[in-house]
Amino acid sequence: MSMSSMSTDYNRNVRRRTGFFGGIYDSIADLGGYVLAAFETLGDMTMFAWRTFMWLSTRLPRRETLFANMYQIGVLSLPVVALTGTFIGMVLAVQSYTQFRAFGLETQLGGVINKSMFRELGPVLAATMLAGRVGSAMAAELGTMRVTEQIDALASMGANPIQYLVVPRFLSCLLLIPSLTIMAVFMGVVGGAGYCIFALDIDLQHYTSNARQFVENWDLFYGVIKSFFFGATIGLVSCYRGFNCEPGAEGVGSAATTAFVQSFVVIIMLDLFLSIFLDEIYMAIWPSSPMMFGG
Repeated sequence: MSMSSMSTDYNRNVRRRTGFFGGIYDSIADLGGYVLAAFETLGDMTMFAWRTFMWLSTRLPRRETLFANMYQIGVLSLPVVALTGTFIGMVLAVQSYTQFRAFGLETQLGGVINKSMFRELGPVLAATMLAGRVGSAMAAELGTMRVTEQIDALASMGANPIQYLVVPRFLSCLLLIPSLTIMAVFMGVVGGAGYCIFALDIDLQHYTSNARQFVENWDLFYGVIKSFFFGATIGLVSCYRGFNCEPGAEGVGSAATTAFVQSFVVIIMLDLFLSIFLDEIYMAIWPSSPMMFGG
């Protein structure tokens, strides 16, 4: 049962009080109901993730099923990720140029654009595109299967629905989002460089020199590590929302929307904590190296 349905049932069954203090009491009770529903959903999602990991560690999905999901999730997402990454790099150049030009540092744009794409915008952009394009589709597809009782039919025939439906989608998200992240980073770097050099008339030699100086191998590793966590989040949240879809067309649409919103919120939260954690690792290994601009 989803959090929205539990909170709806709670509001329907509780007798509402009248008066000023009754309204305050009901508001506190409603808040408590939402909190309890959130914790119940979190526990249910944790058990769902645990079952997924158990099936993933005991039995891999069929190669044909896995490759079909990889094609849908990875290959068909490349054009939108590449296009979006290119324009994000250009937007970074446009927004940063005026401020850097005021200090005579426009040749440093290469370092800023590349550092931003490698560390933050590349992985977050790829994850957002994947959650919007693939996550919602997976939730809607599995939700439709739940509503039409296809998942129950699989279970009645002796097949485990999580092993057959969730594991291939989860594994495809986990393995292919690093490639999408690298594509987004590459196109963002190319788009930013092209706009700076050809539109803003920044010297090519100075631009490329600063870009190489300010970006390290750690920066690419930094973004790719984040992408694994983002891909796992999209796969688990989307499949969970599809499996726990409410009946009817409205339930399927709500599952698709909720899958994207929750995936995006978790991605942003993970981005913060992973950034802090990876920065601590960087400073522990290279304590004398500057964090932002260093060569």
